[in-house]
Amino acid sequence: MGLNLEEQKAVDRFRKDIVEPSMTNLVVLDFWAEWCGPCKALTPVLEKVCADYADKGVVLAKINVDEEQFIAAQFQVRSIPTVYAMFQGQPVADLTNARTESQLKAMLDQLLDQLPLGGDAARQAKADVAQFVEMGEQVLADGDGERAAGIFSQVVEMAPDDAAAHAGLIRALVAAGRAEDAQAHAAALDEKLAGDPAVRTALSALELAGERVDDSELQALRAAAAERPADMEAQMAYAEAAFASGDREAAGETLLGMIRTDREWNDGAARARLVKMFEAVGLEDPWTVATRRKLSTLLFG
Repeated sequence: MGLNLEEQKAVDRFRKDIVEPSMTNLVVLDFWAEWCGPCKALTPVLEKVCADYADKGVVLAKINVDEEQFIAAQFQVRSIPTVYAMFQGQPVADLTNARTESQLKAMLDQLLDQLPLGGDAARQAKADVAQFVEMGEQVLADGDGERAAGIFSQVVEMAPDDAAAHAGLIRALVAAGRAEDAQAHAAALDEKLAGDPAVRTALSALELAGERVDDSELQALRAAAAERPADMEAQMAYAEAAFASGDREAAGETLLGMIRTDREWNDGAARARLVKMFEAVGLEDPWTVATRRKLSTLLFG
């Protein structure tokens, strides 16, 4: 083919990450770069719509033009963001001008009506995976982390490329007190899965689980925070331990109190930790919504 070693590696990555999935899915291919402001604005739209359309066979793939210059050149990318729809290894539509959720959904609906995506067996397999993921999430919500981990482990075996299953397994292992197992599983994920929004949320939960302590130490940290309200180190230590033990309310109120006392302490560490907790819990969670409202009132009200 006349390619050098690096170009051949780029082609192999493209085949694995985009061409192969596109044989049975509609791949939304996003060319982007870290320095591109419009790319960062478009990313949440692409992620949300592709997640909404996942059960219809739509998947999102991203190519950093700085890291994959050879592939970007093959697509004659002149500006970014550039977004294509790929099916069976070929670009079937230019989605670049679809910058809003409604525009993107309209174009995807049109494509899905025209393309023979997957088949009955493939659609049924995806439905089965989604059903088991939902089951695992419900068991996890009910507080049985160990059983949820068992369910998600089976789903990962069924669908090793399903990001929701890997994210659920990491969070379930954390809930079951098996942070080391969760860390080992996270470390084994490839770059594509590790970058999925659901997996990033799970990794935030895993990071925060590292502050878990036993009951006696938690009580000592609580007492120290109560006795020394101006001691920011003591407040932070208790907030982290409280969150790791499952007491979100105590963690949130402690961090809000720190921000109220000295929002600039340690370069805004209290606010940064609170935002990390929001990511770990999920931005739509009622606790997150309520606590973010309190934070906004505190900062801007």
